[in-house]
Amino acid sequence: MTKEPTSENAPAGNRPAPSAESLASAAGKAAKKGPPPVHLWNPPFCGDLDMRIARDGTWFYLGTPIGRHGLVKLFSSIIRKDGDDYFLVTPVEKVGITVDDAPFVAVDFETEGLGRDQNLIFVTNVEDEVTAGPDHPIRVQRDPQTGEPAPYVLVRANLEALIDRKSFYRLVELGAHSSEGTPDGANWFGLWSGGRFFPMIPSAELP
Repeated sequence: MTKEPTSENAPAGNRPAPSAESLASAAGKAAKKGPPPVHLWNPPFCGDLDMRIARDGTWFYLGTPIGRHGLVKLFSSIIRKDGDDYFLVTPVEKVGITVDDAPFVAVDFETEGLGRDQNLIFVTNVEDEVTAGPDHPIRVQRDPQTGEPAPYVLVRANLEALIDRKSFYRLVELGAHSSEGTPDGANWFGLWSGGRFFPMIPSAELP
């Protein structure tokens, strides 16, 4: 049975911790006026909430998956990353949460155009839509031991989406070779989108 957020342990200090329910209520009110401007809010830190985003995009509260997609979307609208840490932020509250990898997952994409004129339009698990380009770059991080790539696209201010495996396989089919904007000026295999080339792996390393 899915356990929905209702309360949370108090953090250190005298200020009572906000409940997940109160955060959802504040997010819902803010969302009625458009995307919440979390980058403009500077509330006091109220401690950590037992909330975690798993690598596959599943949200957990008190160790149990949050079953309501609408609630997950509300929480996702008030995420902020400060340094290496993630928070849920409202005009009056700021609580820490745990993110295993990236806060979002890109679960699908569409293409427009071809070659250098190509646009890659990603959709996340919480229905954000972004077109990869200068404002929404793609990056690929490779595991130092296995060399396995982990691709990401920037969704908004410091918040990335991990591109899921099925989408990454499709992206590879759209890849091209270029030396434009590569780290060493050599040819890399990568992707064009939004008028920019995003290198993925040096061409010399491909079979």
